[in-house]
Amino acid sequence: MTTFHASKFPVLVIGGTGKTGRRVAERLTALGVPVRIGSRNATPAFDWEKPETWTTALEGISAAYITYYPDLAVPGAAEAVGDLARLAVRKGVKRLVLLSGRGEPEAQRAEQMLQASGADWTIVRASWFMQNFSESMLLGPILAGEMALPVSSVREPFIHADDIADVVTASLTDDRHIGQLYEVTGPRMLTFAEAAGEIATATGRAIDYRTITPEEFIQGLEQEQVPADIAALVNELFTVVLDGRNEYVTDGVQKALGRKPRDFADYAREIAATGIWEDAK
Repeated sequence: MTTFHASKFPVLVIGGTGKTGRRVAERLTALGVPVRIGSRNATPAFDWEKPETWTTALEGISAAYITYYPDLAVPGAAEAVGDLARLAVRKGVKRLVLLSGRGEPEAQRAEQMLQASGADWTIVRASWFMQNFSESMLLGPILAGEMALPVSSVREPFIHADDIADVVTASLTDDRHIGQLYEVTGPRMLTFAEAAGEIATATGRAIDYRTITPEEFIQGLEQEQVPADIAALVNELFTVVLDGRNEYVTDGVQKALGRKPRDFADYAREIAATGIWEDAK
């Protein structure tokens, strides 16, 4: 086994406080690998909207995990990833791992930009995170006991953020993953209604699921004062990415790690045990 050693110089984890970045940082630290968090509030700061911050953040770095905020579907994201990758390579940081999304044309363009940069790249192309139900936009509806989304019978092989982090950490610390594109999903497909049902079973609470129109969904986001650009992005992810194009399971986790991915039912039981889904009323 040829192992990539990063014990002396830090790994830059862009979005190091996010769902996957936080987990990757924890895993690298546990392995004794120094970590530099790439965020606006870090020192040195990293801000996707301020390319002048990139050079300092890359100084003295051995490798980088690249996540783009808010999403690779945003116009200009692919170009930003390409610019960062080329800058990293010029500075001698060749080992780059990108978190990408399935079925997103702009995300696939970002992948191509990374591949063309001259980096020793790995791409982790992920399905919808299970953690969106517990750490993100769907937590509020679950607490309220009703999820209303512009998705009906489309099924998604939700993936556990821990599985993504395990694949990313392996990719950052083992040369065998150079040049690999891992499309990672959970082991089975669920509709959002079925996912709500599994959470209801795990929590012992009633959680209703309702299919609404994209227009109703946007109106709801506006009422919650979600910024217009973020609302448009979220709507696109629900109506475009979840149009059936991703209704298949892959073996990316198995290929990368030699084990099966975590199941949604196990995730639901694990999170239910924390009490985060308890009805606050």
